[in-house]
Amino acid sequence: MRFQESNRLRPLAHAVIPGGAHTYAKGDDQFPEEAPGFIVRGSGCHVWDVDGNEFVEYGMGLRAVTLGHAYAPVVAAAAAQLEHGLNFSRPGAIELTAAERLRSTLGQGDRMVKFAKNGSDVTSAAVKLARAATGRDLVAICGDHPFFSTDDWFIGTTGMPAGIPDAIRSLTLKYRYNDLASVEALIDEHPGRIACLVQEVETTEPPAPGFLEGLRALCDRHGIVLVFDEIITGFRWHVRGASHVHGVLADLTTYGKALGNGFAVAALVGRPELMELGGLRTDRERVFLLSTTYGADTHTLAATMAVLDVYEQEPVIEHLHRQGARLAAGVRAAAEAQGVAEFVDVAGRDSNLIYLTKDAGGERSQPFRTLFLQELIRRGVIAPSFVMSYSHTDADIDRTIEAVDGALAVYAKALSDGVEGYLVGRPVKPVFRPYV
Repeated sequence: MRFQESNRLRPLAHAVIPGGAHTYAKGDDQFPEEAPGFIVRGSGCHVWDVDGNEFVEYGMGLRAVTLGHAYAPVVAAAAAQLEHGLNFSRPGAIELTAAERLRSTLGQGDRMVKFAKNGSDVTSAAVKLARAATGRDLVAICGDHPFFSTDDWFIGTTGMPAGIPDAIRSLTLKYRYNDLASVEALIDEHPGRIACLVQEVETTEPPAPGFLEGLRALCDRHGIVLVFDEIITGFRWHVRGASHVHGVLADLTTYGKALGNGFAVAALVGRPELMELGGLRTDRERVFLLSTTYGADTHTLAATMAVLDVYEQEPVIEHLHRQGARLAAGVRAAAEAQGVAEFVDVAGRDSNLIYLTKDAGGERSQPFRTLFLQELIRRGVIAPSFVMSYSHTDADIDRTIEAVDGALAVYAKALSDGVEGYLVGRPVKPVFRPYV
């Protein structure tokens, strides 16, 4: 494949946009040098770059596009609403309809809903509510989970904390996933000061028996607000989210990504006594909660309800898991056939797979991850992860497995000869790093 136009546009983008992209995970440093730089069109699970190259895509807009690119019923719903306007001086009637619809779909009819545009904002709003409700300042996050918000309370805990005062960084603590003892130790170390626990329900590792129930009990016992980030797991694990799968409900839960199939929408859903702190029916000091010009524009909410229609009427979740399992089995079979099974594997729930790449010493390796990405791209597959969509057909999976097999043949040679002889250019780097 040739990337002349991508290569021409890259320096122009870096001259105008810091990092050349508006999302770090989409930046040049996250992909091999031989990769498409800019996408111009998507349909289903296929995308086309500025050079006209076609790819089967995984990752799907950082896990946001669960049904498929330009999914017709969702596009039609948004387009129909655009004809009636999208932003007014008072709430659109669709705001009530969409909020009622979401809590009904989630089976949380006694809860309140507030829409926003991204997961960072709704998760930060949950933290603010918890602090206001409890009068406490400390936030405890699961240190094994990768991302919660672009706001200071979280970014200050990462490897990229520049610009965030130490005073703010010191207010966020970490505990370990599936380790109740680490949670209890934090509570004992900071008695009466922790406002909330924030974590995903599940990432690549499922919750151990009793872990989520133990969190719920600890929060109830110590007056701590439990916050579940279901930005990814909501509408991938189950139409009612991973908390429904595991039978433990948080006080406040955040949803996004698949909720809009790529449209910019997120939601904070929570207990009324907490949510009303940002409303007009409270005797307590009010919280300034999620007030943005574009937080509930009407075409996005129309798209959201169309997404929920598809989830409720068609076997979306089942398809995601079935196709993910098919791909996982194919990747593992290819790894066995190429003699690299101990160096390449997949992990996570079938609907939301990542892959693991190791060097000859058995250590996780960015150069080998880059090589695998490079060789998949050469074979017509973009896969920063193996995240499935409803549009991935058997033919797409089979094409991907064939690409994986070819990529792993090169991977096997690199294990023997050294990755430097096969990798074009520099390896990818972690997003959270202090220096370029």
